[in-house]
Amino acid sequence: MPRTSGDAAGLVAGYLLDAVLGDPRRFHPVAGFGRAAGALERRLYPSTGPSQTSTSASASTSVAAQALAAGAAYTAVAVGVPVAVGAVAAVATRRRPVARAVLVAAATWTVLGGRTLRREATFMAGHLDRGDLPAARDRLGHLCGRDPTKLDQPELARATVESVAENTSDAVVAPLFWGGVAGLPGLLGYRAANTLDAMVGHRSPRYARFGTPSARLDDLLNLLPSRLTGLLTVAVAPVAGGTPAETLRVWRRDRNDHPSPNAGQCESAMAGALGVRLGGRNVYFGRTETRPFLGDGPRPSARHLRRAARLSGAVGATALTIAAGLAAARPSSRAAVLPAARSLSRAGVLPAARSLSRAGVLPAARSLSRAGVLPAARSLSRAGVLPAARSLSRAGVLPAARSLSRAGVLPAARSLSRAAVLPAARSLSRAGGLLARVRGRGRVG
Repeated sequence: MPRTSGDAAGLVAGYLLDAVLGDPRRFHPVAGFGRAAGALERRLYPSTGPSQTSTSASASTSVAAQALAAGAAYTAVAVGVPVAVGAVAAVATRRRPVARAVLVAAATWTVLGGRTLRREATFMAGHLDRGDLPAARDRLGHLCGRDPTKLDQPELARATVESVAENTSDAVVAPLFWGGVAGLPGLLGYRAANTLDAMVGHRSPRYARFGTPSARLDDLLNLLPSRLTGLLTVAVAPVAGGTPAETLRVWRRDRNDHPSPNAGQCESAMAGALGVRLGGRNVYFGRTETRPFLGDGPRPSARHLRRAARLSGAVGATALTIAAGLAAARPSSRAAVLPAARSLSRAGVLPAARSLSRAGVLPAARSLSRAGVLPAARSLSRAGVLPAARSLSRAGVLPAARSLSRAGVLPAARSLSRAAVLPAARSLSRAGGLLARVRGRGRVG
């Protein structure tokens, strides 16, 4: 079995494990990572310090710069170490495809959340069918961070549909995509970045600056998967009773109205497929946001939640096919793995991981900064996504996609390409503007 076939088999096996078993009920690795990231945060960014006492403009600017630098170091270490672990595991199993498949299957099962997402939507539909608003309000916390205390039935349904739409990308399509593109490092690195965004990537007095690097990295990693989610939702809209033509119309019209560069891609497509209207006033704990309306039609109800769950499952299964194809088409020689490990070493990630155990977190963060990881992250933010796309091309991802097309894996996407991929490509060319648009905005959900 070729090594890349091991990656493809592992992605399929991990997806099936998630579909059958859902999230691990005990000792979830992502929960363990969250605890470790919390300890790292306390080390790099203590809760007490000048931010609580500084009042002058110059002092506030200095405190903000310190928080931003601490957040950049935090993101580099907390994401760099899982990527390094994945790269080391990939190198260690380069001659052991069965072991590679087992590791990829375990990692895929760990990072996916499709079954849990669909189950939560179904539970919410049951509560709303029975008119049990207290139970529905209590359940909403499993899906998003909104304040449910004053939400009525349509608003609870809307919050659920929007969360299912966004998390279909975040918890299913995006990890599969990065697993197909980069194998173990892609799976672990994406889940680490997405977890950090959930922990610190939102606007609050504490995280307004510290969480910005994590939020921007998550935005960047989701630029392509969120648009893929929108396109796949267009393709499988009949599963939820919609039509591809109407879903495409709503997606193209409304996808850029959302304050997030990525969530609007998923939510607008979901609104078009279900024939409902999303958006409006969202109340969080301590803040309120008013979102533009997405889609046409009535507000969602319980029946739309079950259809949204079916749609999410269909999108995930289609994304699995694409991810497995990408993994199978990826170059399988040592040259595809070892240069990546050498690049990590030159960038300072692997030395940083070693210094974490020898000298603690702060020396590791300093070595990352000196080695160029943090300047590289700033350069990505300034340059936008097009240079990153060129890097993907040089690394073999786009040639791999062309190989998929020749091999017959992606012919079904040609019809989508005629109708929607070119507009999506044009929107990607404006990705620098999308990233600029969200600077200063908090996490949405």
